[in-house]
Amino acid sequence: MAAQGTAKRNWRVTGMDCGACAAKVRGAVARLPGVSDVDVAFMAERLRLTLDEAQTSPAQVEAAVRSVGFGIAPKGARPERPPGGFVLPDDALDPEPEVPEPPQAAPRWHDTPKGRLVLGTGLLLAAAWGADLVLPGGLAHWAFVLATLIGLAPVARRALAMARARMPFTIEMLMTIAASGALVIGAPEEAALVVFLFAVGELLEGISAGKARDGIRALSRLVPRTARLEQGGATREVPADRLQVGQVVQVRPGDRVPCDGQVIEGRSGVDESPVTGESVQSFKGPGAEVFAGSINAEALLRVRVTRPAADNTIARIVRLVEEAESARAPTERFIDRFSRIYMPAVVGAALLVAVVPPLAFGLDWGEWIYRALALLLIGCPCALVISVPAAITAALSTGARHGLLMKGGAVIEAAARTTHVAFDKTGTLTLGRPRVTDLHVQRCTEAALLAIAAGVESGASHPLARAICAEADRRGIAAAPASGARALPGLGAEAEIDGVTIRIGAPRLAEGRGPVDPAFQARVAALEAEGKTVVILQRAGRAEGLIALRDEPRADAAEGVAQLRAMGLAPVMLTGDNPRTAAAIAEGLGIAHRAQLMPEDKVAAIRNLSAGARVMMIGDGINDAPALAAAHVGVAMGSGTDVALETADAAILRDRVTDVAGQIRLARATMANIRQNIAIALGLKAVFLVTTLFGITGLWIAILADTGATVLVTLNALRLLVFRPEGPGKAARQAPQPAGRATPSVST
Repeated sequence: MAAQGTAKRNWRVTGMDCGACAAKVRGAVARLPGVSDVDVAFMAERLRLTLDEAQTSPAQVEAAVRSVGFGIAPKGARPERPPGGFVLPDDALDPEPEVPEPPQAAPRWHDTPKGRLVLGTGLLLAAAWGADLVLPGGLAHWAFVLATLIGLAPVARRALAMARARMPFTIEMLMTIAASGALVIGAPEEAALVVFLFAVGELLEGISAGKARDGIRALSRLVPRTARLEQGGATREVPADRLQVGQVVQVRPGDRVPCDGQVIEGRSGVDESPVTGESVQSFKGPGAEVFAGSINAEALLRVRVTRPAADNTIARIVRLVEEAESARAPTERFIDRFSRIYMPAVVGAALLVAVVPPLAFGLDWGEWIYRALALLLIGCPCALVISVPAAITAALSTGARHGLLMKGGAVIEAAARTTHVAFDKTGTLTLGRPRVTDLHVQRCTEAALLAIAAGVESGASHPLARAICAEADRRGIAAAPASGARALPGLGAEAEIDGVTIRIGAPRLAEGRGPVDPAFQARVAALEAEGKTVVILQRAGRAEGLIALRDEPRADAAEGVAQLRAMGLAPVMLTGDNPRTAAAIAEGLGIAHRAQLMPEDKVAAIRNLSAGARVMMIGDGINDAPALAAAHVGVAMGSGTDVALETADAAILRDRVTDVAGQIRLARATMANIRQNIAIALGLKAVFLVTTLFGITGLWIAILADTGATVLVTLNALRLLVFRPEGPGKAARQAPQPAGRATPSVST
């Protein structure tokens, strides 16, 4: 909670192309008095901080950001266009901007100031080389000097701005020193070439950032801008972001659904692949849930809005991706700390290279100053700094397209190290749609048993509770009026009916509450041996009857478990169900199991596993939330409760068990990519450091090595955008979804 006199503030910062840009913005504002908790996300173009306005005003924060070359505007206001920066569509990260703005296309590279700088410096360099061929040497020399000065001017301005912001060790400063030094020692040709190559590198970074943002731009375009609203007996088009909960909209065949809602009339196939990647259409009829961005394929649907635009599925996914960028991986944080020490060390080493050989050994000053300048350029850590965030951003985008959401680099790194995967049973390994199969009464009729059970379970979200209420509805039995209903975590529920306490839940809930008929116990054991879940209804502590339910495993559950084993992971099922039912389900799936676990028992089981392993927990219910939080990585199934999604580190939108293996594959591929990027960045620098010190390579090779490393690292990271989490050469196996499939929801 913010201290008295302070407040959380948010801005949109435009023009950032890489993690180094975010570091510049962070450094510019972090030094201001009264500023704390600075969070800059360059992909989301967001600056968030805690501000004490008694010490620093918002205007001073904005001035500090502009002073280092970026645009800034308060959240919700029209974005400020910086020189050369692409501005994301206004609704990409803020579903309800105060100043609406139509979607913008990324400008062509030659229409940006960075592109024009490349063209300008390239033409100047070509003109200087041409002059060198036809003009006397002196004039050609000044042509290269002019080309260098014109190309270096904007870079030097940024370097001075960063120095005034107490950040002298930047690539712009190193470039300015190196190019100026080259002019001083009489190497204007190389200075001009270095400036041109640097401009090319800056342009390529901007283009790469635009490519990495494509995922966010694509998500922002999934929801249509207008909706056909039914109002006053007529239908009219209104902005989709102005729809209110409870309103009814029409969705014609071929139209995108403009909101999260519930079908109230019509039957049609709906293509959910734009959001979840699920290629098989889901049949939707009255009562079925649909979500924003899906495509109505066959017939007119009337849909009642259930979530406001700011909280629909797409908006929540985009917010999760945005927030995930702030959760930096431990590797990224280490590299960030390392680069702060590394840059001054490189400058110090370059200074020693420039002065020690001439002073100590009488070697040529010009030669060793030249080598020191080349060393400065080689030592720039841009490629190293961007190696992690570029890969993480690409992975988050790929995951979002495949229905695999992870809340940041720290989660990706933890998921890649997973050794054990723990599953909840109901709603995770099973469909979560159990149905009543058997009723057995002791002292009442079946109708009375169902009426009382439905009364206790009315309003409950647990799949077993919903199944009991659905069976009562199917038989036309009204739920008995109940009061004081409450959940008994891991056991069942209780309520007051006609002044008597009614409990319904697992057989162990009845243990120790009076004698139980042996025949009744035998009946319970027989049903459980068939893989059914049994709940017992008690009135005033006495068993009135039992209800048996069966929840079938998901179609891909066995395959998902097999894929995990093939990856060298150890899967285990943790369930609150009885041992006989758990064993029957586990045997069919080929998975180890632990049964009859209370929520606290699941937490203890996770902690025991975590003692010598890295554990990922998959769950979907309220009872799973503590275990999700206790695991190294908690993953919520997409149809799970908001509590589970809020607690979890990641989410699987498609309710497919095989996606667990896909999520781990994506995490492992991302960490492999990061290791490759670090090897590229450090390896190239090490090679050219040696060749420069021995005089083999010079300035233009140095900047080419630095720019080349940055481009190679970025391109390598972008390979993750086409990564298939299903595995190489495997097509995702799609399972048709029955009507009424729960809507994927993401809570951030």
